Amino acid sequence: MYRKRNLWLKRGFFIGAAAFVFLIIFIARMIHLGPDNQAEEAIDQFYQYEQEGDFSESWSLFHSTMKDRFERGDYIKDRAHVFMNHFGVKTFSYEIGKVEEIKDWKITGESVPIALAYKAEVIQTFKGKYGNFDIHQDVYAIEEEGEWRISWDYNQ
Repeated sequence: MYRKRNLWLKRGFFIGAAAFVFLIIFIARMIHLGPDNQAEEAIDQFYQYEQEGDFSESWSLFHSTMKDRFERGDYIKDRAHVFMNHFGVKTFSYEIGKVEEIKDWKITGESVPIALAYKAEVIQTFKGKYGNFDIHQDVYAIEEEGEWRISWDYNQ
């Protein structure tokens, strides 16, 4: 009798421990899947493409308003020309600052307000033939048709 009870206690402990571990994993995953984290991942993906010189892929992550602003071919040519040729750099490093939620944000002064956007300051560090320099830019991640898209600020 005592042995049976002890066996049930051991089984209960292992089941409880497994449920606890599962709960911790579930909570961690839910935190990771929060919109601010998804926004940061989109920004990070954009700059990974830029860092690799894959400007076609970075362009594909733009918000539709940005795509209207830049034709794909022109964007690819301009980015490669300015960064690689003028600055004399092959790549750059970058840091993404704290992501913050912004409500009713506009890409331009005339554009329709976007109900919810996420803003992060991105610092790109270049080491080129003209020395080392940083570009600080606020970058916005916006959910558009179920996908995270990137925009820059064109407000005056």
